Amino acid sequence: MNSKNNIIVIIFCLFSFIVLSNWQKIHNYMENNKREIINKSIINTNNKYGIFSNIIKHNNILIKTDKFILKINPYGGTIEKVQLLDYLDKLHSKKFFTLLKKNSDFLYQIKSGIIQKSNLKKDQFFNKNIKFFSKSYNFKLKKNKNILKIPLFFLKKNILYIKIFTFIKGNYLIKINHQIFNQSKKPINIGIFGQIDKSSNTPKKYLDKTHNNISVNTFNNVAISTDNNKFKKYKFSNILKNKKININTHHGWIAILQKYFASVWIISDFSRKNNIYIKKISTNIISVGFKSSYYLIFPKKNHIFLSKLWIGPKIQEKMSKITPFLDLTVDYGFLGFLSKPLFKLLNLLFNIIGNWGFSIIIITIFIRIITYPLSKQQYIAIAKMNFLQPKIKKIKKNFNNDKERFSKEIILLYKKENLNPLSGFIPFIIQMPIFLALYYMLTNSIELRHAPFILWIKDLSSEDPYYILPIIMSITMLIIQKISQNNFDNDSIQEKLTYIIPIIFSLFFLWLPSGLVLYYIINNIITILQQKWIFYKINKKYY
Repeated sequence: MNSKNNIIVIIFCLFSFIVLSNWQKIHNYMENNKREIINKSIINTNNKYGIFSNIIKHNNILIKTDKFILKINPYGGTIEKVQLLDYLDKLHSKKFFTLLKKNSDFLYQIKSGIIQKSNLKKDQFFNKNIKFFSKSYNFKLKKNKNILKIPLFFLKKNILYIKIFTFIKGNYLIKINHQIFNQSKKPINIGIFGQIDKSSNTPKKYLDKTHNNISVNTFNNVAISTDNNKFKKYKFSNILKNKKININTHHGWIAILQKYFASVWIISDFSRKNNIYIKKISTNIISVGFKSSYYLIFPKKNHIFLSKLWIGPKIQEKMSKITPFLDLTVDYGFLGFLSKPLFKLLNLLFNIIGNWGFSIIIITIFIRIITYPLSKQQYIAIAKMNFLQPKIKKIKKNFNNDKERFSKEIILLYKKENLNPLSGFIPFIIQMPIFLALYYMLTNSIELRHAPFILWIKDLSSEDPYYILPIIMSITMLIIQKISQNNFDNDSIQEKLTYIIPIIFSLFFLWLPSGLVLYYIINNIITILQQKWIFYKINKKYY
């Protein structure tokens, strides 16, 4: 027993001697590897994303979800290309619609990163200087998963920066978390930024093919929402002329809008002031974005910044649930208070019928039923004016040389027949806002983009490829003109106008969306039926 104890004592003494003699080497080794051990521990225990030994370098990081195909440049983690899998480039195309792209002649990309507070006047943006690392260069949202998280890593001077992209199944919203771990000996003052860069002019080859002859540039706008202004737009042309805009706000968002699509940075931290900015960074490139407030991160501490990004179609129902006033990016103009309820009704009909074309027909009939009392007054006034033409001609013949007496006799005739000449015009003015609201609703709702109707109409947001609907519309207009014209007046000018007006309108409607032309056809057919009925009733009264 004593011999065993002696052996243990001898071994312990030898071990102690070896440790003491090599203590300095062990200490140096531990110090040199301390940062790597700490960072591995941080990633393994706090984030569960693996260790740096599994991380590889690659030129581009490709991501595929059920909504997107994205390309992220590891330099800065910039989103340089986005394809939307639910939308085609053009009708019958095999290519997906590309919203974001970076080419030599066109730029549309989204940046995000950290800002460090500097003693200099300008803040230090860290984007191009940061080369992120990733565990893989190819990520895909699996069918049995609802969330895909993609972490990108950057380590420099004992500061570990992890940018995590989170994609949600069935959603165009991307969450981006910026995690900063300060393993240095000094506190750091850090904030984040989100930025969208876009060329002010879009080459024709990159235009949304749905717009046809209407330039997509006409729909390019910047929109913001702040504490003091729920929705405000800025035209690209004005931004290029004026100096940059800076607005401090707790809540809000900033977006670049197209007719059907939008890219939006949404402020997530409401506890502190954020800065929304708009500026031009070259003669042809607009830059918009936000900067968060700075947060002081002490040594051995960390902080997480949250940000949200919407990339995709302007779908009101989904956008309204993301953040307040985001659905206003579907801009129906000054008649939005009418267009929005009309769209809700149209959407309800589509959910029942399953066809946008038939939904347009039903909503047109519904509106004409509601506005029938106004239409009735209008048609009665037109009919009475027609049937009174023989009496008006007789008065004109008798008092042709006495204009004052002629005017008095005409007024007396109108009073006797209880007719106000303006009564045919006033209902038309009252109904105009409804028709204009429908126009804005049908031409600005992405739900109608590439939406088929029947037979040859495969896209209600685009022109009729064979111009059949505009021809049908011109025929209905000709019938209305023939019914409404003065049957007792052989004025050749008026008769010519009967044929000229439908031709002018048909030419104008050739390149308008077929959904809008369909609306006018149904509207005209109802007008013909209503006029025929009212004129028949008045004809019985007078004859």
